[in-house]
Amino acid sequence: MTDTRGTDSRVRGTAGVVLGAAAVTMGLIAGAFYVFACAVMPALGRSRDRVYIEVMQNINDVIQNPVFFASFMGALLFTAVSAWQLRGTGPHRWVVAALVVYVVAFALTSFVNVPLNDDLMNAGDPAKISDPAAVREKFEDAWVAWNVVRAVLCTLSAALLVRALVLFGRSGRSERAGQSAYLDSATGSSASR
Repeated sequence: MTDTRGTDSRVRGTAGVVLGAAAVTMGLIAGAFYVFACAVMPALGRSRDRVYIEVMQNINDVIQNPVFFASFMGALLFTAVSAWQLRGTGPHRWVVAALVVYVVAFALTSFVNVPLNDDLMNAGDPAKISDPAAVREKFEDAWVAWNVVRAVLCTLSAALLVRALVLFGRSGRSERAGQSAYLDSATGSSASR
């Protein structure tokens, strides 16, 4: 008879690490969108049109960096891998729900916010734009509204992953508490049972 406890605990440990990474990366993305919704965009909203356009162009340029992409893509990948690893367990449905919600936020980012960013970048040098108010008007309201939606979706997804982490932790404690170390075949002598 083979002892699979070591393998099971390694698999469980890996699943816990991946689920934790999903929750952390999701929290980072939710936080990034949240900060834009409650601080960056309201502050920029106070700016003149050319300043607004210039700053948003700069933000859109610098946000395309490995750190942001690691969390943006990591949230998707870690959540998807976690959903696969936890299939057939209690936390699985929570992770799948988080994945579905994040896929919607990911799609919004890819098909709404990024094209708006690209249009703003393509408007050119803010100092040379003939009608900066029109460029800003085409961008601002739609971008802000959809950013709030994706911030809410990512926050919900992070909450679902936290719920999955709690259930995952509880199931691990239940498994450990369910078997007495005394009854483990490697513990104690057969004469004492």
